[in-house]
Amino acid sequence: MAKLPQSRVRVLIVEDEANLAEMLAMGLRYEGFEVTCAADGSQALGTARSFDPQVVVLDVMLPQIDGWSVCQRLRRPGRVILMLTARDDVDDRVRGLDLGADDYLVKPFAFRELLARIRAQLRHLHREQSDRLEFGPVRLDRCTHQVRGAAGPVELTPREYDLLELFLTHPRQVLSKDQILDRVWGQGYFGDHNVVEVYVGYLRQKLGDRDHLLIQTVRGFGYRLGQ
Repeated sequence: MAKLPQSRVRVLIVEDEANLAEMLAMGLRYEGFEVTCAADGSQALGTARSFDPQVVVLDVMLPQIDGWSVCQRLRRPGRVILMLTARDDVDDRVRGLDLGADDYLVKPFAFRELLARIRAQLRHLHREQSDRLEFGPVRLDRCTHQVRGAAGPVELTPREYDLLELFLTHPRQVLSKDQILDRVWGQGYFGDHNVVEVYVGYLRQKLGDRDHLLIQTVRGFGYRLGQ
């Protein structure tokens, strides 16, 4: 079986203290996370649009746009927000949680505690999402086998469903035709490799992906789910 690439959790650190941001980024990269940093609220919002983090480590006191506002604007299903504050104030913690933060950590803190809290939140998120896959406008429920796109419910054949599930479990990763054939058609398939191209076309049509922006062709390599 062709080995599929492993995804890394993307972490956005929003912190205007450069030394602290660098220390956190170095530690999280060592632990296997993909990390980028933003030094103020405005930069955080722009970076989040392109980087699409699964975890946001967010300082409350930021230049330009404060952490409260950033939290509100970055909060969405499937994303963990852990807020940092220099004040051990109950009202601050309550405000952050009310605005959508998942956890709170008071400075100064030990890196291993931050790491443990991130991992705990990711485990919780994984349990919640194990039966629900989503990317952009596409939603797939593994329990009911229901699929929704931007225009509403989508009817898929079993093979189309399996292909979409494969893409959704490996977002933004390039999958070769061999990898797709192994996972969707099985190792015993010895037919035409062009069947992958045909079924990708079916999926694009049913999902309304006329411009191939959702399921992208990577010439010479395969296909990628990405926006």
